[in-house]
Amino acid sequence: MKILITGNVASGKTTLSKILSDYYDIERFEIDEIVHNIENNDNKRSLEEQTKIINKNNKENKSYIIEGVLRKDLDFIINLVDQIIFLDIDKKEITKRIKKRYIKQKLKLEKSSYKPSKEMLENMYKWNNS
Repeated sequence: MKILITGNVASGKTTLSKILSDYYDIERFEIDEIVHNIENNDNKRSLEEQTKIINKNNKENKSYIIEGVLRKDLDFIINLVDQIIFLDIDKKEITKRIKKRYIKQKLKLEKSSYKPSKEMLENMYKWNNS
């Protein structure tokens, strides 16, 4: 089974994907880790590189979970999966989670696939309101 878990920023996608991945013992991929190349100073990969990674993971894995905010350029993922789980969380709750996540990441208590910055924090608030 191939599953996409999507929803707004801080809606619980990563938490749910980890639980399901452990329970079903299947591979898990984060869209943020595909988009952002942490090993290369957090540079954003090209769309071509992102697509290549996703298609390779899809071909090599009979079952997997891929999670993240679905970007327009990567909406083809919908056609690769068998199931889609959309997490719809109250915006006020998401605002609290964004703030908590930012603090944890700045204190290095939580791993991030992007560089936690004021700009990223502001973007997350904007995305939550759009």
